[in-house]
Formats: sequence, structure tokens, C-alpha cells
Amino acid sequence: MFQLAQNRRPRMVPTPTLVRTREALARTLQSWRLAGQSHALVPTMGALHEGHLELVRLARSHASRVVVSIFVNPSQFAPSEDLTRYPRDEAGDLVKLASAGCDLVWAPDPREMYPAGFATEIIPKGAALGLEADFRPQFFAGVATVCTKLFAQVTPRVAIFGEKDFQQLCVVRQVVRDLDMPLTVIGAPTVREADGLAMSSRNRYLTAEQRPIAPRLHGELASLAKRIEHGDEIVAACRAASDTLNARGFRVEYVAARDSETLMPIKHLDTRPARVLAAAWLGATRLIDNLAVGPHSATRPPSARGNAAWPGPSSPMARRCSSHSF
Repeated sequence: MFQLAQNRRPRMVPTPTLVRTREALARTLQSWRLAGQSHALVPTMGALHEGHLELVRLARSHASRVVVSIFVNPSQFAPSEDLTRYPRDEAGDLVKLASAGCDLVWAPDPREMYPAGFATEIIPKGAALGLEADFRPQFFAGVATVCTKLFAQVTPRVAIFGEKDFQQLCVVRQVVRDLDMPLTVIGAPTVREADGLAMSSRNRYLTAEQRPIAPRLHGELASLAKRIEHGDEIVAACRAASDTLNARGFRVEYVAARDSETLMPIKHLDTRPARVLAAAWLGATRLIDNLAVGPHSATRPPSARGNAAWPGPSSPMARRCSSHSF
């Protein structure tokens, strides 16, 4: 005789604590420190997807507690960009973060982040020059400033960023290194849809007609990477990839091959890691993507402090990890 299973209530997943003031944030962080618990930070602008949640899971493997910031940063948007249109779903984000193991959500109002009289800006150079900066000149000053503030407010031991925004990752690493910040920046590989499209909060802007075309950006970058690895002249190969994308309905801003650590242009592959990067409009939606090139394409670039552990390129975490963090 079989024993009938007892009715059981579904296990409740704790909702992350939500704080909106620096004072409330500081109290929670202090309680963790007194308990001997470390914490990691995942900066986001909300409208979370599976790529963000993989960042949270990775953060959990590096610290006792995980803080996720949700802040749509006005200083990194130009007047012509989509600040008011940027998707927001705080209630839905909290449910998703609970399932991923987030402990605390830091969601300040813009007036809390930039109070009256705020007059300081971080203006990075180096990795912040060219590519995105040629088309969004305000972007990296906004990113560097808000990340510097987030790191000061949250004081994490590690911060997790996705590689889809690869230039942003390089800039954040540079700022942390140059300003001697006591944290490690870890980059995580891009999560993609089944057809190769990099996950992004902005993908929801694509129309039904544009969505099947969008993965061609990734496909062309993959072809470009192979051509460069096989010895094609880099400038010509990038120009050909740009022409192909324009012919397929994109409006290309750049297709480029760069050193993965300095983001300086490269003329040929050598022993240093390299990346191909692209930005292009499809209708009213701006898409970016990048891929590793050459002998280092299956390996991890160093963290900002060069000591972050990584599970390895063949692990499930490496195959899945995140896309769009900030």
C-alpha cells in the first residue's frame, strides 16, 4: 500500500530587504560586518533578466551576502537618449532577485544619489576613449561617477559586471585600479538567447519584424572573429563586417577589433587577448555585442586586482554567466 503524500505548503523564498536611504544601507552593512559576513555588489539599472540573475548567483559564490543596486542613472544618459523610456519594473525585479539569492536591494532616488549641491564628476580616459564614447560622449563619466559612489556606499569586497558591456567593464576596472579602491571587479560572460542575441533590457524595444534580424549582429561578429583568427587584415575585415550589417538592415556605429585589456586598436593578433566589438541600431533599438578573438578567446582576462577566482571556461557557470549588469 502506498502512503499518500501529505499536502505541503510551497517553500517561501525570502524577499530581499529593500533600502532607499544611505542611513538604512549603512545599518544593514554594519550588522553584516559585526557578524563577520562579507558582501558582493551587482550594480544594475533594473528591468532584470536572466543575465542579471546569473550575476547575482556568481556574486553569491564570492561572498556571504549579495547587494544588488537598482538605479537608473540619469548622468549617463544624453538628453536625446531613453532615460524616461528605459524600462522599470521594481516589483518584478524583487521577485526575480529573491529566487537568485539576493539579500539586499539598494534602490536610491536620484535625489539620494545626487543631493542638492552635488558637483563632482569622475572623467576617465584610457579605456574610456573611442568606441562608445564617440557616440555617447557623456556615458563613461556618468558610469565612472555613479560606480565610484556605489563602491563607497556599499563597500563590497567584489563587484560583478557583465561582459556584454565590455568597454564599460574595462573602464570600471581601470577606475578601481587607478583610484586604489579596495575591491575586485569580476566580469562574467554574456548570456544569450537560443539564437545568439545577447540578453539586454532594451531587447523588449525590438518589433516582431526586427527580432529575427537582431541575432545577425552576433553572427557577423562571430564570422569576423574567425576571419581575423585566420589571418585576414583586421581593418578591412572590420569594414566588410560593417558593410554586411548595414546591408542587412542595421545602422552601424562601429565594428572594431581591440586589445581586451587596454582597448587600444590592434593591427594583428599576437599573444595578448583581443576582442571584436560592435554597436548598431536596428530601428529605434541600439544593440551592442562583443566576442573574444584569438588564442585567448576561451580564457578569462584578469580582474581589476588580478586575484579573482573563476570556475573555468568549460564550467556551467562560465557557459551561462551574465550579460547586462548596468
